[in-house]
Amino acid sequence: MSSRNFTNFARKLAIGNHNFSSDTLKILLVTVVPSQANLDAWAARSDVTNEVASGSGYTTGGIAQAFTLAGAVDSTNHNQHITLTNIVNGWTTSTFSAVAAIYYKNSGTASTDYLIGMEDFGGTVTCTAGTFSITHSNDLLIGV
Repeated sequence: MSSRNFTNFARKLAIGNHNFSSDTLKILLVTVVPSQANLDAWAARSDVTNEVASGSGYTTGGIAQAFTLAGAVDSTNHNQHITLTNIVNGWTTSTFSAVAAIYYKNSGTASTDYLIGMEDFGGTVTCTAGTFSITHSNDLLIGV
């Protein structure tokens, strides 16, 4: 799995739209991996296309994503790691497929739910009348 940040995340961070000490994050699933053009253009959840449809154990907008600031700022590599907690039993008794997850700051309104990053599963993951979980492969990195 590979992960990438949305380009607009840097701008939203710079103007104070994110506070990882108090923000609530959510994670949603999509059926098509966002292109580089999408990563550059999308800023809010309202921009996302191809989200898994509601029903069969999935609800539009996804679920809560727990995270922790991982230690002190890395002064050698000039970044801060944010560890995303693995989603265990996130969607139960579910039947759907997804190729990627998008995590975002939850404000409760799609137009101001600011996108942060995405994780490409490397292929289609299907759950049939079972449990869909996510094991994150990388920390979210904020740096210069």
